Amino acid sequence: MNIPEARVAGLSEGASIMQAITIGFVNDPLVRYLWSSPAIYLAMMPKMAMAYGGKALDHGSAYTIGDYSGAALWLPPGVQPDEEQFNSIFESIVEEKRAELGESLERLGAFHPQEPHWYLTLIAVDAYQQGQGFGSVLMKHAINRCDEDGKMAYLESSNPRNISIYERYGFEVVGEVKVGGCPVFTPMIRPAR
Repeated sequence: MNIPEARVAGLSEGASIMQAITIGFVNDPLVRYLWSSPAIYLAMMPKMAMAYGGKALDHGSAYTIGDYSGAALWLPPGVQPDEEQFNSIFESIVEEKRAELGESLERLGAFHPQEPHWYLTLIAVDAYQQGQGFGSVLMKHAINRCDEDGKMAYLESSNPRNISIYERYGFEVVGEVKVGGCPVFTPMIRPAR
């Protein structure tokens, strides 16, 4: 099978990238805990993806593969998620779960590197395409950029099944955050190379 190459997604592709992220996260423990209703999930996940990683589109660090079969949103050093947008999305989460998520995110702050780094906010592959190497192509494409810049990379895994995948690319677990019924977050760092 011929695996397509990853490429930079342009600003005009934002909606397609957020749809790719949404379809790829449909079984993610965290987002489905937050939005167990399919209708609410489908309405809110593209907005959350845009708030959390949409600035990657502005910086040429949003990547896609195939016909939007997968996507990855990397924020370059010094760029942060859009907190104002993210705060408005918080309102769609049931109050108890919102409190747990808020505390989880606060605790994650202790693991977020202070030095300049690339931040992988979201990476996803359509479940129909998983196991075909698409995620590896997306990861390698971005890791090469991190290495060219000589910068570390950081991510927060919300799915324990993905930890070993990230470790294959040099990421190391630096902690774990678990609050109440909220699924575990695993912060990971890939040292600069």
